[in-house]
Amino acid sequence: MGASEAAKRIADGDITSEALVQSCLDRITARDDAVRAWIYLEPEHALDQARAADVLRAKGFGTGPLHGIPIGVKDIIETADMPTQNGYKGHLGRHTHNDALCVSQMRDAGAVVLGKTVTTELAVRTPGKTRNPHDPARTPGGSSSGSAAAVADRQVPLAFGTQTAGSVIRPGSYCGIVALKPTFGLIARQGVTQMAAWLDTVGCYGRSVEDVALMAEQLMLRDRADPQSIPRSKSALHRMALSEPSGRPRLAFMRGAKWDQADTAAQGALDAFAHDLGSDCEAIDMPAWMADAWDWQAVVMRYSIAQNYGPLMDLHGDLMSESLRGIVAEGRATSAADYRQALAQRDALSAGLDEIYARFDAILCLPAPGAAPKGLDWTGEPVFNTFWTYAGTPCVSLPLLEADGMPLGVQLTGPRGGDGPLLRTANWLMTRAAT
Repeated sequence: MGASEAAKRIADGDITSEALVQSCLDRITARDDAVRAWIYLEPEHALDQARAADVLRAKGFGTGPLHGIPIGVKDIIETADMPTQNGYKGHLGRHTHNDALCVSQMRDAGAVVLGKTVTTELAVRTPGKTRNPHDPARTPGGSSSGSAAAVADRQVPLAFGTQTAGSVIRPGSYCGIVALKPTFGLIARQGVTQMAAWLDTVGCYGRSVEDVALMAEQLMLRDRADPQSIPRSKSALHRMALSEPSGRPRLAFMRGAKWDQADTAAQGALDAFAHDLGSDCEAIDMPAWMADAWDWQAVVMRYSIAQNYGPLMDLHGDLMSESLRGIVAEGRATSAADYRQALAQRDALSAGLDEIYARFDAILCLPAPGAAPKGLDWTGEPVFNTFWTYAGTPCVSLPLLEADGMPLGVQLTGPRGGDGPLLRTANWLMTRAAT
């Protein structure tokens, strides 16, 4: 069952956290050889957490919004009781003995940390061991490979992802689940391995819009130690996601500058979907001022990777993949002036997007160039994600399409700070598609 249903049933005493966690562990046992989503799992520790949650509920201490719900934590996010190894050979056995702030928030909401999920090497390109649960010969996407695959395979109802280019939305599309990349700065990143301070965003995986809204709501907290953290009040994302829109949402269908990089099956699927929405969806051209944003994002990301991962390469270059060493070299060849110029374009870009969002509730676009690619040596192209990551806008991928016999998401994006209304529109769209 999904997280929202399970939380209600645990709170009502219909099921126990121990039974739910045990069912997840049983599923992992049955499917781990095929999916390989977990890098660290200690079943008895997970069950101990669940039993403790059940004791608290039985004693009448009340339950948090996610009381007793198991979650997966991407292995670049620190956990006090489990190692955090970053998918990197140089960090095997690394244990910080600290919870990331987002993990602490989930524990405060009552969640049980089931284990650590596989990430690509330092959340960049080199794949880990995880397979797509719909076809083990295909990638689950990356870098949040294990989290997306574990939720899709019903091994856990919720999991953390992170996105610096396309690492939340693309795996969500490939694996056929709901994926949320919130507004940049909405969720605190303290205790999350830093790749690019102006791009890194913590995201959520679940089986419904309600599930990711429930999870994200627990994580909205300003971190005063993080200058990119948004100063704002905590919104009722869960309630807003389930609320009725005041009027029929208006969607802008934007193919975009990279449309020709999508395969014909994906293009046809989204074209048909947009057409079926009728008057609720209007095709618009991509404004010319968007065209350079992909290059700006690449400059910011490469330069930041060189700053953050360059010292690791200098210390133990033999433990780092050739691919990542190449990216570090590219970043070191990027000037600080080019980096600052690329960052400076964000505000103008956001202002232009706000003009579009003033007319529409959300922009409809592809979350990936197609279904998950065959082969396991590449996690897919993030070209349909990097623009929105650079812009800092909230995005959600909804499992509404198919291509090549595999899941394909529909991506919706909204204005910065508009996570609640975007989730409401996403839930409306899921309901509309189901009928």
